Amino acid sequence: MGAEAHPIQPRFRDRGLAERILEGIRDLGVEANIMHVCGTHQDTIMRFGLDPLLRGCGIRVISGPGCPVCVTTQREYEEAGLLMEKGKIIATFGDAARVRGPRGSLLDRRAEGGDIRVVYGVRDAADISKRLGKEVVFLAIGFETTAPGTASLLLSDPPEGFSILCCHRYIPPVLDAILGMGEVGIQGFIQPGHVSTIIGVKPYERLSSKYGIPQVIAGFEPLDVLAAVYMLAKQIRDGRAEVENEYTRAVRYEGNPKALEAMDRVFEPVDIPWRGFPVVPGSGMALRKEFEAYDARKVYEDELSDVAALEISEDPNCRCGEVLRGVAEPEDCPLFGTACNPAHPRGPCMVSIEGACFISYRYGPRARAGLGQRA
Repeated sequence: MGAEAHPIQPRFRDRGLAERILEGIRDLGVEANIMHVCGTHQDTIMRFGLDPLLRGCGIRVISGPGCPVCVTTQREYEEAGLLMEKGKIIATFGDAARVRGPRGSLLDRRAEGGDIRVVYGVRDAADISKRLGKEVVFLAIGFETTAPGTASLLLSDPPEGFSILCCHRYIPPVLDAILGMGEVGIQGFIQPGHVSTIIGVKPYERLSSKYGIPQVIAGFEPLDVLAAVYMLAKQIRDGRAEVENEYTRAVRYEGNPKALEAMDRVFEPVDIPWRGFPVVPGSGMALRKEFEAYDARKVYEDELSDVAALEISEDPNCRCGEVLRGVAEPEDCPLFGTACNPAHPRGPCMVSIEGACFISYRYGPRARAGLGQRA
């Protein structure tokens, strides 16, 4: 398996059981491309050496758009950068602050006088605004996992001067987009456990009905991933297209009703692009009208008007967008491991610890061959 069992949860890293599951996958005789949409799943697959083992069984697991920092577009980062230039304090996660654009990262702009604060979450950002009595904009990035925290904060009387630059996104619409685009043949999905603890099972059922594709919600330990692959391979062999829940210890069919209610009260779906994708219908979360007082795009509409005039271009040599769509692997990028590495990242997929490039650099073939420097 490539790593020692964790002392707290050894049963989820049992080598003997893993070998039996792999033998079961091999016996099914299924060859398939399976996509996951979770950076933690990618970390598990690469860190524990599951990728070559599964390929040996005829299963290729493809990394999809499961890194929220990566799928956030350059234009959204530029909005935050422009507000910094206008004297606003930007608060966001550490990896988001390091994503580079044509004018550098948000951290780079701090050297030009901008004020950026790295925080663990939205409440930290609100506390900074309250403590300093200044205008603080939280660059809110993340899927359904982190969006309830943003919603909860906005429902609890945020401090004056605090606002949200909302970049939250829904996962199911982008899965629909991937299948509709048809760029890569996918025979099954491993669905993210963190997101699914919030949204439950039901939102995925439409995809199975529409596209006839098997899906399994999985946890994050090695045996979770292997069990999910076995369940998918069995569905494919049997000609079934269902949504199965491997992660029953954390995910309920209905999800988390209180979190869903908070999200529904605060957000409404909008059409937005994702990095590497065209506009994905209904995939963005926008603040509802009753929360406009905390919507940075409304509060600072005049300041942000300059964004429309900016020429925002992606690095033509960076293949992060293709990696996020599953049509390229990190090693396919000419920059990977040389001009682009964790110490000097060129694209967000190398910046974020949930990015496929960062994970491949740290645990992939180059690292195993001693060619990559451990991050």
